[in-house]
Amino acid sequence: MSWHRHSSSTTPPSCHLQSSVMFRSFARISALPRLRCARFSSQSTKDEEIQQARTWLAQFDAETIPKNICEFSFSRSSGPGGQNVNKVNSKATLKVPLSSLRPVIPKLLWSTIATSRYCSDRGQELVIQSDDSRKQQENVQKCLLKLNDLIAQAGRDNVPGETSDAQRSRVKNLQKASNESRLKNKKFHSDKKSSRRSSGRPDY
Repeated sequence: MSWHRHSSSTTPPSCHLQSSVMFRSFARISALPRLRCARFSSQSTKDEEIQQARTWLAQFDAETIPKNICEFSFSRSSGPGGQNVNKVNSKATLKVPLSSLRPVIPKLLWSTIATSRYCSDRGQELVIQSDDSRKQQENVQKCLLKLNDLIAQAGRDNVPGETSDAQRSRVKNLQKASNESRLKNKKFHSDKKSSRRSSGRPDY
């Protein structure tokens, strides 16, 4: 009776080792398809974001950004303006909360805009000023122009343009030529080895 209990609770160490190795190997193998799937999914999402950003930028104009997220304030100008300098509130200051801007622009642009020179010290909003003109409304338009230029530049910096048919054709031809050259070189070395074998010379 005691022998039976002893034998049933004892497993040779080699069995434990083999079982552990097999389990780890199976775990690695079973994880591979999921890793490939994750990479494919990530790339697919990235491509989709780029395409959406391209479409958005192609339609982007002065009316794209909603005016209700733009907050203006005015103060006396210290810049050029002749007799109106320091007498009228012509200087315009535009503030746009990033929390309001992000939902209306492509995600690929967020980082560049958040690190631009117009971003406040706390990183919560854009602060754009203009006092180039004596007229308040002209300074308002100049602030909006700076905002649109910032967004357009962020698009150019972060969204790659579509490859033209001519560029795709050129790349395809270069790849084809490279592949043909590789095959020719491989065949040359293969023929060289065959020639040495047939002549009885050693193959180096």
